[in-house]
Amino acid sequence: MAAKMADETPINTRPGDDRADTRCGFVALIGAPNAGKSTLLNMLVGAKVSIVTHKVQTTRALVRGIMVEDETQLVFIDTPGIFSPRRRLETAMVDAAWGGARDADVIVLVVDARSPDSEDVQRIVNQLSDTKVPVLLALNKVDLVKKDKLLGAAAMLNESHAFTETFMISALTGSGVADLRDALIARAPSGPWHYPEDQLTDLPLRMAASELTREKLMLRLHDELPYRLTVETEDWKDFGKKGVRIQQVIYVERDGHKGIVLGKGGQTIREIGQTAREEISAMLERPAHLFLFVKVRERWSEDPERYREMGLDAG
Repeated sequence: MAAKMADETPINTRPGDDRADTRCGFVALIGAPNAGKSTLLNMLVGAKVSIVTHKVQTTRALVRGIMVEDETQLVFIDTPGIFSPRRRLETAMVDAAWGGARDADVIVLVVDARSPDSEDVQRIVNQLSDTKVPVLLALNKVDLVKKDKLLGAAAMLNESHAFTETFMISALTGSGVADLRDALIARAPSGPWHYPEDQLTDLPLRMAASELTREKLMLRLHDELPYRLTVETEDWKDFGKKGVRIQQVIYVERDGHKGIVLGKGGQTIREIGQTAREEISAMLERPAHLFLFVKVRERWSEDPERYREMGLDAG
């Protein structure tokens, strides 16, 4: 996996031009929070490049996953969930999602088939009326919904917007995903590849490691705390085959939050560190020595520097 992740300065142009008739398409995956965009991205790419939890707002910035089939390269843009924002960070996340859609060749609207008429979905569909690029509808989690309800949901959404095509999928099991992928390949425009053939994502390793630790925090912690913290990789020492020494800081907004992350006798932070270290080691394909620290930084979500770390526009 290590050779297929981006390094600290991701490559944006494909070296050489030894393939004829190549095609490259950018595909934006948009939708309401928890629609399954990140799960779909990972299924399309065939590897975990975007973190996944059962909680909303897991994805905070644009994550690009890269897939190659024959002469076609597809660059999938996993965007933050689109909802009605209340805080500055949430506004930046929604802006990033629409920015990713504007830059794409094709948009895939991912809708949780269990709630196709939610306010967030309707708001997104209304805003899609101005888009100039093809929009495909992917009704996700179809394994959890009866067929008659699926057909009704598809009909209702297609009355609201003239979707180019509609797909019934389960991003978790892979059902229907191959048909969606084939349709996207067929729509890819001619042009050179933007990334090397074996690269899976343009996410730098330091950020990928931070995201994996944040995923474990979101899975382990409850209530609102996961949305009030961020993780940054402050130090990265590479010792070759011996492994990598990684130092990360978990920023929280209040002293009380720090105690929750640490847990009684440091038990919680140790468990989080162990699971994160195992997954980071698997990603790097060599030992990762992970050291976690928790610091209080009040109103970190208002700090422009934190936005830049996440790849967001501070506005």
